[in-house]
Amino acid sequence: MTLTHTKFLLEDAQKYRYAVPAFNIHNLESVHCVLDTAKEMDSPVILAGTPSTYSYAGTSELVALVSAAAKERNMQVALHLDHHTDINDIEAKIRAGIRSAMVDGSHFPLQNNISITKSVVDLCHRYGCSVEAELGQLIGQEDDLIIESVDEPYTDPMQAVEFVSKTGIDSLAIAIGTAHGLYKEIPKLDFDRLEKISKVVSIPLVLHGASGVPADDISRCVSMGITKVNVATELKIAYANTLKRVFADDPTVNDPRVYNIEAKNAMAQVIRQKIDICRSAGRL
Repeated sequence: MTLTHTKFLLEDAQKYRYAVPAFNIHNLESVHCVLDTAKEMDSPVILAGTPSTYSYAGTSELVALVSAAAKERNMQVALHLDHHTDINDIEAKIRAGIRSAMVDGSHFPLQNNISITKSVVDLCHRYGCSVEAELGQLIGQEDDLIIESVDEPYTDPMQAVEFVSKTGIDSLAIAIGTAHGLYKEIPKLDFDRLEKISKVVSIPLVLHGASGVPADDISRCVSMGITKVNVATELKIAYANTLKRVFADDPTVNDPRVYNIEAKNAMAQVIRQKIDICRSAGRL
């Protein structure tokens, strides 16, 4: 099976009021775990990688790994460029076979964000690659980008209309109170803002920073129009914490085929929970 774009996946989710979970993957174990769990639950899924993930794994190697894993499982899978900023880097990865890209110009003023995003859209659409972009900013750390504070953290509904119209993007990531990384306290989401945006923006909406957000809040977002939910930190924590416990329980263990079993099970538990919250099970 070839790698696919996300446009039709998210449009179907928008039509039937569910969300496609997007899990950030980092290694063989996370790729297998996400795909096996999605297959088990008959759920569409997006595998996402930040620039540093592609640098760590190698773009061509990651494309080959995901393509082979999808073919082995008879699945159609979207491999996604998460929070990419450099158009030359995006083009190189598209040429390598990736068909879903998120360009992040959210830290620039609106008109600069529009200009950068439009350039990426023009490039990507020539290759049949769908494009997600972000308006508004999330605090926290995403890859090498650290945002400690912002003057206008939330997405303005009228700016969203202008942004979508002038860029031609396929999906819009909005800022309504979530953050990247771990939360120090339970986030308070601006559901009124989400409702306003969903009324004036016709394309699928995306929620970043979903790790640690209460399940009821994510479910409410999905019912109000969110069609893609990004999860990264919770997977990493589940994997790392379980590995630490396995090594603490048995310091002599040295076979990754053994010590990764429990770590993968811990990730699978998180994946199942998110699929349930997104209501994406049985959608294939």
